[in-house]
Amino acid sequence: MIDKLTIDKILETAEIVDVIGDFVSLRRRGANYIACCPFHNEKTPSFSVSPSKGIFKCFGCGKAGSAVTFLMEHEQLSYVEALKYLGKKYGIEVNDIEESEEMTADRLKRESMLAVSEFASKFFTDNLFNTSAGRAVGLSYFKQHRGFSDETIKKFGLGYSPSSKPFVSTEEHVPTLFEAAQKNGFKKEFLIATGLCFEHNGGRVLDKFYERVMFPIHSLSGRVIGFGGRTLKDDKSIAKYMNSPESEIYHKSNTLYGIFFAKSSISRLQKCYLVEGYTDVISMHQAGIENVVASSGTSLTIEQIRLIRRFTNKVTVLYDGDAAGIKASLRGIDMLLEEGLEIKVVLLPDGEDPDSYARGHSAQQIRDFLDSNEKDFIDFKYELLSSTVDKDPIRRSDLIREIIKTISVIPDQITRTVYIEQTATKMGFKQEALFQEVAKMRRKRIESGEYEATRRTSSSFTQNPNPIYTPSEEQDPRPENSGRGVVPILDQAEKELLYYILKFGECEMVFEQEQLYGGEQPLMRITVSQYISAQLENDGLALVNELYRRIYNEYYNFREVVIAQVHQEEDGSGGSAMWRELSQSEREELLQDKILKFFKNHSDSAIAKCVLNIIEDNYVVNVKEYIRSMIPERTVINKNVPHVVLIFKMKYIEYLYKEATEELRHYTKDTDPQIVKDKMNQLTVLSQVRTALIKELNRF
Repeated sequence: MIDKLTIDKILETAEIVDVIGDFVSLRRRGANYIACCPFHNEKTPSFSVSPSKGIFKCFGCGKAGSAVTFLMEHEQLSYVEALKYLGKKYGIEVNDIEESEEMTADRLKRESMLAVSEFASKFFTDNLFNTSAGRAVGLSYFKQHRGFSDETIKKFGLGYSPSSKPFVSTEEHVPTLFEAAQKNGFKKEFLIATGLCFEHNGGRVLDKFYERVMFPIHSLSGRVIGFGGRTLKDDKSIAKYMNSPESEIYHKSNTLYGIFFAKSSISRLQKCYLVEGYTDVISMHQAGIENVVASSGTSLTIEQIRLIRRFTNKVTVLYDGDAAGIKASLRGIDMLLEEGLEIKVVLLPDGEDPDSYARGHSAQQIRDFLDSNEKDFIDFKYELLSSTVDKDPIRRSDLIREIIKTISVIPDQITRTVYIEQTATKMGFKQEALFQEVAKMRRKRIESGEYEATRRTSSSFTQNPNPIYTPSEEQDPRPENSGRGVVPILDQAEKELLYYILKFGECEMVFEQEQLYGGEQPLMRITVSQYISAQLENDGLALVNELYRRIYNEYYNFREVVIAQVHQEEDGSGGSAMWRELSQSEREELLQDKILKFFKNHSDSAIAKCVLNIIEDNYVVNVKEYIRSMIPERTVINKNVPHVVLIFKMKYIEYLYKEATEELRHYTKDTDPQIVKDKMNQLTVLSQVRTALIKELNRF
């Protein structure tokens, strides 16, 4: 069997649109996606997929279920086989083993902690409405100070954690959470594990959140996994807010407050409003704006951003007028851009925050204000920072660097080009200089090994202490139905990339200073495979040909295993002395030889044949090629590899241009004029990017 934690991780990670999209061509319609049902013949689409609910439903034949159910039905897989498929798709290691006593204990502990949290949530709500302290302190705060209705309070499960001391002398004893939980059969160890209780000196168990109003924190699926508690006392020695600690069920960096209540609205409206605190979310919901979540007062994390991206790629951040607070949070916005999201910013009127503004305005007024005051983040950052520049050239230089730094993290090359052009116009600066500065910043990220570290972190192979790569298990089970075959405009460029990866991937490249933008750049040492991977990752590119892409991905996956094995040998498990005695070029050759042997003997004959065709020398008998063949390729990879990468990028832009032109050709007079305009703008930008790449090619 598969352990419960792995199953939970798979189910939380799997995105139903992504899974079904591998098999069915989906089209967006409002919050959902539609298609012709794959389970019965039809001409009119009746198959609907809801990303917010995580389900599919065919209104023709009645088939319905989750991503797992779809795989079981469509691919005739068992439940375990479907989970293994998803595990491979999302890089989650799945071991089908008998559940050990330890695994059983972990599973039961997690389930018990969730049960305790659910009980605590109901306990706090019951105390809010049905005890003297709850009504006088908690309910009064929520209703009178915050303006929350009973309906809103119950929707979010707000509550009050009582004290062990009586609030009024005439009231019967109100049990603490610990006392009530014990009476209902919950064990002390789970109350402590969730952080709801703690042991005091002498072994006495106390409630952590006593005399605080309570905000339950829900998972994406709606389970209570943690709490935030706010004190209403004026005592400065007491922390205003207190949160549940990290535990087996609650990981703060993976959680957004309100996501369970907001996901459907976010998906339907294709926009997410990002605020700071619990009450901001609740007040916005009560006002009728439900596509809103909070980072709960902490810095944004990659996991939180990717959680938003499951439902939309458009985020609007709401700020109050605190300039210092805004500047402190700019790094989080850069992270949103880095993940490929479209970011807008709204600055609320002075003295207002999302909570107070929502309480003072109707839903329509709020929407009108947000729509009319949204600013592009780059423009917002420019206005925020330029107010202190005046005519000081040093400050102006710092401002340009700040803006360029933000632009440089955007993964999409076309979007970067548009922003660079806008910034150059706005600041009266030469575009070429800004392009060079962005290139320098992005190249530094390559040199730092950031992309390589990301690849290793996300790779399931590096987590295995005894790495063994079995290609038969890692193949795409349906390669013929995903991706594309040969694309003439890209084919040769993609082959060239694979040629240098397969033949020289572990060879070290050294860039001289004159090859880099800016004389202050240090020498950069990087392997061919690292350079190509970083360049493609840098611009969000991938090989289009499915077979080539499988070879590309398997190269890096198997490479991780080979490197891990070498490191184990260096640690003393055998062969370390021999490895240390080898020269750099001998090490490169040994690694490359191991990887190449793997592909030459690959279990998939299509991959083995393709690799052999790519790496074998097919010289045309002419003087030019004869002279070139006399020069050892290893000595010119520093020049050839960047040239090949640029050729691939240019061909990719031409491919996108051709696709966009073809799409434009199919538009009719009934097509929305805005869609036509957007497509024309896209073609213009693609032409500009191609021009920039041609200039870059001329440097070689």
